[in-house]
Amino acid sequence: MFPRPLTPLAAPNGAEPLGRALRRAPLGRARAGLGGPPLLLPSMLMFAVIVASSGLLLMIERGILAEMKPLPLHPPNREDAVWRGTVPRPGRLSLDAGDSDLQVRQDVRNRTLRAVCGQPGMPRDPWDLPVGQRRTLLRHILVNDRYRFLYCYVPKVACSNWKRVLKVLAGVLDNVDVRLKMDHRSDLVFLADLRPDEIRYRLQHYFKFLFVRDPLERLLSAYRNKFGEIREYQQRYGAEIVRRYRAGAGPSPAGDDVTFPEFLRYLVDEDPERMNEHWMPVYHLCQPCAVHYDFVGSYERLEADANQVLEWVRAPPHVRFPARQAWYRPASPESLHYHLCSAPRALLQDVLPKYILDFSLFAYPLPNVTREACHK
Repeated sequence: MFPRPLTPLAAPNGAEPLGRALRRAPLGRARAGLGGPPLLLPSMLMFAVIVASSGLLLMIERGILAEMKPLPLHPPNREDAVWRGTVPRPGRLSLDAGDSDLQVRQDVRNRTLRAVCGQPGMPRDPWDLPVGQRRTLLRHILVNDRYRFLYCYVPKVACSNWKRVLKVLAGVLDNVDVRLKMDHRSDLVFLADLRPDEIRYRLQHYFKFLFVRDPLERLLSAYRNKFGEIREYQQRYGAEIVRRYRAGAGPSPAGDDVTFPEFLRYLVDEDPERMNEHWMPVYHLCQPCAVHYDFVGSYERLEADANQVLEWVRAPPHVRFPARQAWYRPASPESLHYHLCSAPRALLQDVLPKYILDFSLFAYPLPNVTREACHK
């Protein structure tokens, strides 16, 4: 059924408890959006979100949620669609009634998103956002006009394969199995490429979706890929991280041996709104309050969710989501557990607030790195 919420991080002796640290951790400053009311910050909502999502998880665990009528992914009428900004369309995809895990996960996400995004002062569309946040958002939403959908891509959540699918649907590639180095910009249309009136029309009328992943598993995947394989990232980011956080590193480190704790220290000092897209929180990449997504898919059930989306948008039957390559070894829960248990817990306490909305909004439990769990 649904994953059992794990025990939160325990604070070291004399340290501030994690819950208190999360509630008071600053994630940015309040800003007004183009004449609108001041935007509520993630830090202002953090405690409410944690309480709301934890309560839902507890309800699930006790079997209470199963007795409640779930919110539909696509509201059945215009009145119910107000908070989502979505008008129902014929032929919409419904969930398999027998897939209770997906039903519960989507229900938790929908309810939590509604609770948080319905707060006064929260952005209701991209023009409520500060210019920098809006620019980031529009640069991450891909457009397909033929099949009328918008996809917010999140690096390290199968976005390269989704871009292959979009290129096949656009007629640029013959099929998703064509072997070539992925160009992440050419032959793709982004919302940022369009005029404001064109953007508004598509946001109102197109099917909108994104895919998410356990926040820390996504960070580990980015760390392994970018600092273990990509020379450009080793030189641009790795060398600076080593210079900054490793004693006696020297003036010109190679940057190809960044440790995971060093990477976490770097993230602690970074402004989430200015992070590289591969480790920027999903909340800042896709702005799920400003854009009312019809579907939030999971990396954990990638193939099933992706094919569900393709069916919903009525993609041709021969267009399928690419199968995972046999050689690919994603960051596993076991590997993540090892890396987290090897990192100082105080460091994790400082990193988690930057991703707390990704945990809460998308129903991922906080990591269990208590001494007992790490010694198992």
